[in-house]
Amino acid sequence: MKTAPTLIEGHRHDLGDGFSVRRLLPALQARHVGPLVFFDHIGPAVFAPGKGMDVRPHPHIGLATITWLFEGTIRHRDSLGSLADIRPGGVNWMTAGRGIVHSERTPPEARRDGQTLHGVQIWVALPQADAETAPEFHHHERAELPGIRRPGVDAVLIAGTAYGQASPVKVFAPMCLLEVTMAAGAELALPPEHVERGIHVAEGAVSWGGLELDATQMAVQAGPSAPPLRARVASRLMLFGGAPLDGERHLWWNFVAGTRERIEQAKADWQARRFDPVPGDTEEFIPLPP
Repeated sequence: MKTAPTLIEGHRHDLGDGFSVRRLLPALQARHVGPLVFFDHIGPAVFAPGKGMDVRPHPHIGLATITWLFEGTIRHRDSLGSLADIRPGGVNWMTAGRGIVHSERTPPEARRDGQTLHGVQIWVALPQADAETAPEFHHHERAELPGIRRPGVDAVLIAGTAYGQASPVKVFAPMCLLEVTMAAGAELALPPEHVERGIHVAEGAVSWGGLELDATQMAVQAGPSAPPLRARVASRLMLFGGAPLDGERHLWWNFVAGTRERIEQAKADWQARRFDPVPGDTEEFIPLPP
């Protein structure tokens, strides 16, 4: 990554029924930012009554996942037996480690009534030494997460450390992940302790080091310091970063690993149904892609 912020536009993927995501990481401009190796902007999607999202059970290895919502609700189930609804302001942090299976669906009440779904989904690569750790799932309510306030700025520290605060979410490498809301004209200095940084504008428009970013765009930057952000209009954004990864990662489908051989093993294990099932969601699964 360059010392000057670099723009990432991303690519829109239509998943049907009016539901789309914008894939921003990995990108040609940056395969990863700190330990973040995958970043999707979800929606906003409006589901009519009777409609919803159904991501059938599927596996992960070598990473931790978080879906952070601005609007809507998603029901998470996994092979550890976890059952939790993801709502705005709450953290459902799933560490896949050596292997986990989960599903993400619209809960019955939201499906009955209809809802707007808007947020981001992020994958964090585990350090090589922790890639085969036992899978875990942790839920944290909004009240547990540190708040950060500056003139015209209100932020919540979702994971990692920033601005002298530390999130209770268990992470394995230096990083930060924050949701930030800024009033028009407000400025914000970025945390200096993380040498790789990124900004994703979910709503609004900001300026960063000579770049003007609009909603759905991302910019990334690396170096000992970073230019401040300035909100051109009232804005909501995700601020993230961390220490450089301890080596490159291979990404294939839902798998992240340091070697291609580990990816092949995970593919064979899913094909042979050697992953544990998801209690309460055993009727369906996503087959291994060709």
